[in-house]
Amino acid sequence: MEKTIYYFEKPGEHNSDKLIELVKARKEDLDIKNIIVASVSGRTTLKVAESIEDSSIVSITHHAGFREKGKLELDPELQEKIIKLGIPIYTSSHALSGVGRGISNKFGGVTPVEIMAETLRMISQGVKVCVEITIMAADAGLIPMDQEVIAIGGTAWGADTGVILTPAHMKNIFEMRIHEIIAMPRP
Repeated sequence: MEKTIYYFEKPGEHNSDKLIELVKARKEDLDIKNIIVASVSGRTTLKVAESIEDSSIVSITHHAGFREKGKLELDPELQEKIIKLGIPIYTSSHALSGVGRGISNKFGGVTPVEIMAETLRMISQGVKVCVEITIMAADAGLIPMDQEVIAIGGTAWGADTGVILTPAHMKNIFEMRIHEIIAMPRP
């Protein structure tokens, strides 16, 4: 089997349209039904929903307090549009940091989960995000566990990474399988 990975020259939201085009083609090739999207403001989720039909989309956003204590970053107007499209929005702590980051911030050092996150970042920030949001969607019961899914993530804003994987719950993380990287920024 021969497959290609599309590499973006630089990370960032300027890659979103091309990534969505690549994800759509691969989704159709493999008849994948479920797409998980990392979307802080909601813009990326709406772009995916407008471009890719016949999909069950789940939107994952930052937990309250990620940037500012007690505040969500999800744009309320975009949130309303996403909900009207029937797309679930899941807001939760990051699967690959969460409490571990709080412990490291308070006491120093590093936790095993943070090591896992940094290891994935060696490939790309977007790959780490794709793994993380898939765990979060799985633990929320928002995706099937017996099918390959596509996760869309990125570096800061927009989308620049697409990954095909078989999900796993947090408690069984090493059962997750990364099958393909559709696209990512070249490190």
